Amino acid sequence: MKETFNLIEEITRNDDSIYFELGNITHNGRSEYAAEHGYIKRVRILKMNIARSSSVEKLENYINDHYQLLPLEYDGWEEWRRTPEMDTNMTQILLENKLD
Repeated sequence: MKETFNLIEEITRNDDSIYFELGNITHNGRSEYAAEHGYIKRVRILKMNIARSSSVEKLENYINDHYQLLPLEYDGWEEWRRTPEMDTNMTQILLENKLD
Protein backbone atom coordinates (compact mmCIF):
# COMPACT_ATOMS: atom_id res chain seq x y z
CA MET A 1 0.00 0.00 0.00
CA LYS A 2 1.34 3.42 -0.92
CA GLU A 3 1.58 5.89 1.96
CA THR A 4 0.93 9.62 1.65
CA PHE A 5 2.92 11.84 3.98
CA ASN A 6 1.62 15.13 5.35
CA LEU A 7 3.75 15.95 8.37
CA ILE A 8 7.37 16.39 9.42
CA GLU A 9 8.75 14.58 12.45
CA GLU A 10 11.90 15.16 14.47
CA ILE A 11 13.20 11.78 15.65
CA THR A 12 15.80 11.45 18.39
CA ARG A 13 17.81 8.24 18.26
CA ASN A 14 18.94 6.53 21.46
CA ASP A 15 22.42 8.05 21.00
CA ASP A 16 20.79 11.55 21.16
CA SER A 17 21.40 12.29 17.47
CA ILE A 18 18.43 13.80 15.67
CA TYR A 19 17.05 13.45 12.19
CA PHE A 20 13.97 14.65 10.34
CA GLU A 21 11.48 12.50 8.48
CA LEU A 22 8.29 12.77 6.52
CA GLY A 23 5.39 11.02 8.18
CA ASN A 24 1.66 10.73 8.62
CA ILE A 25 -0.54 9.90 11.59
CA THR A 26 0.04 6.15 11.12
CA HIS A 27 3.82 6.60 10.95
CA ASN A 28 3.71 8.89 13.98
CA GLY A 29 1.84 6.17 15.88
CA ARG A 30 4.63 3.71 15.02
CA SER A 31 7.19 6.31 16.11
CA GLU A 32 5.43 6.87 19.44
CA TYR A 33 5.25 3.11 20.00
CA ALA A 34 8.98 2.80 19.24
CA ALA A 35 9.77 5.62 21.70
CA GLU A 36 7.62 4.06 24.43
CA HIS A 37 9.46 0.75 23.99
CA GLY A 38 12.99 2.18 23.85
CA TYR A 39 13.76 1.67 20.15
CA ILE A 40 14.18 5.43 19.73
CA LYS A 41 14.43 8.11 22.41
CA ARG A 42 11.59 10.38 21.27
CA VAL A 43 9.57 11.71 18.37
CA ARG A 44 8.06 15.12 17.92
CA ILE A 45 5.77 16.44 15.19
CA LEU A 46 7.24 19.69 13.88
CA LYS A 47 4.58 20.53 11.33
CA MET A 48 1.31 19.01 10.14
CA ASN A 49 -0.50 19.45 6.82
CA ILE A 50 2.61 20.28 4.82
CA ALA A 51 2.20 21.38 1.20
CA ARG A 52 2.50 18.73 -1.55
CA SER A 53 5.61 20.12 -3.23
CA SER A 54 7.69 18.27 -5.82
CA SER A 55 10.29 17.58 -3.10
CA VAL A 56 7.65 15.92 -0.92
CA GLU A 57 6.41 13.83 -3.85
CA LYS A 58 9.94 12.70 -4.78
CA LEU A 59 10.82 11.68 -1.22
CA GLU A 60 7.41 10.06 -0.72
CA ASN A 61 7.89 7.99 -3.90
CA TYR A 62 11.39 6.99 -2.79
CA ILE A 63 10.15 5.81 0.62
CA ASN A 64 7.21 3.92 -0.91
CA ASP A 65 9.51 2.24 -3.48
CA HIS A 66 12.16 1.17 -0.95
CA TYR A 67 10.30 0.42 2.30
CA GLN A 68 7.31 -1.68 3.35
CA LEU A 69 4.42 -0.48 5.49
CA LEU A 70 5.08 -1.95 8.96
CA PRO A 71 2.44 -2.83 11.54
CA LEU A 72 1.71 -0.27 14.24
CA GLU A 73 3.15 -2.43 17.02
CA TYR A 74 6.32 -3.41 15.16
CA ASP A 75 9.01 -4.55 17.62
CA GLY A 76 11.90 -2.39 16.53
CA TRP A 77 12.52 0.76 14.57
CA GLU A 78 13.36 0.97 10.88
CA GLU A 79 15.06 4.23 9.98
CA TRP A 80 14.46 5.13 6.36
CA ARG A 81 17.95 5.62 4.90
CA ARG A 82 18.11 8.19 2.12
CA THR A 83 20.39 8.73 -0.83
CA PRO A 84 22.24 12.08 -1.08
CA GLU A 85 19.59 13.21 -3.58
CA MET A 86 16.81 12.35 -1.13
CA ASP A 87 18.70 14.14 1.67
CA THR A 88 18.63 17.23 -0.56
CA ASN A 89 14.88 16.81 -1.00
CA MET A 90 14.41 16.55 2.77
CA THR A 91 16.47 19.71 3.28
CA GLN A 92 14.31 21.49 0.70
CA ILE A 93 11.14 20.30 2.47
CA LEU A 94 12.44 21.72 5.76
CA LEU A 95 13.19 25.06 4.05
CA GLU A 96 9.78 25.16 2.33
CA ASN A 97 8.15 24.68 5.73
CA LYS A 98 10.38 27.23 7.49
CA LEU A 99 12.03 24.56 9.64
CA ASP A 100 15.64 25.32 8.71
